[in-house]
Amino acid sequence: MGVTVLQPYPVDNKSGAQTIEFLVKRVLALGAVQVGHFLVDCETYTSIPPTKTVHILHNSEQPASVFSILDTGTKQIPLVTDGLFDLLMARISPVYTSKKQTKIESKGPRFEFGDFLIKLGIVTMSQNFKGVLVEVEYRPCLIAASCWELMREFLQGFLGSNVSNSIPAYFTQRININHTKANDIYQPIDTINQYLEHFTNYRKQTSAITART
Repeated sequence: MGVTVLQPYPVDNKSGAQTIEFLVKRVLALGAVQVGHFLVDCETYTSIPPTKTVHILHNSEQPASVFSILDTGTKQIPLVTDGLFDLLMARISPVYTSKKQTKIESKGPRFEFGDFLIKLGIVTMSQNFKGVLVEVEYRPCLIAASCWELMREFLQGFLGSNVSNSIPAYFTQRININHTKANDIYQPIDTINQYLEHFTNYRKQTSAITART
């Protein structure tokens, strides 16, 4: 795998299906070829006090792996395991309870275009439409800082001005005083972290709407 960037796409009063159909036409116009579908899902568990949160994510690109992120409130601890981890979470349900109403996923068609892999995802939470996420992976590169300008140009080519000229904030996070994620070797957990970041934003939007009603 290479460097992956996630980009939300505005719906503009269209349905998710209409927006995906519009984007599919743009991607096919580039000369891309559809190669199946993809799915990324996230289920969140909370513990009895002292409260901790565990996010469990699956990515169809790594079907044998389960990605878990423990959120202690002050830091996030990632863990990559095999499918048995799902069974473990079921066994410790008295300690960690799933927030079923906040289970969220992004799924849709995937396309190949040269060295690029493009995924157009409809985001739903508890089967309610929340938005559209576009995932683009540039497979020959493992350092985000080395290929961002190329990826930006490609993204803007079919998503337009919705794509910022600046590298996404996720990659500007510091690993140490002289090193950011943009200069680190890209790993599958980086894709998962980006999905969790956007999924969390969609959940917050729902919470804000609920609070106002």
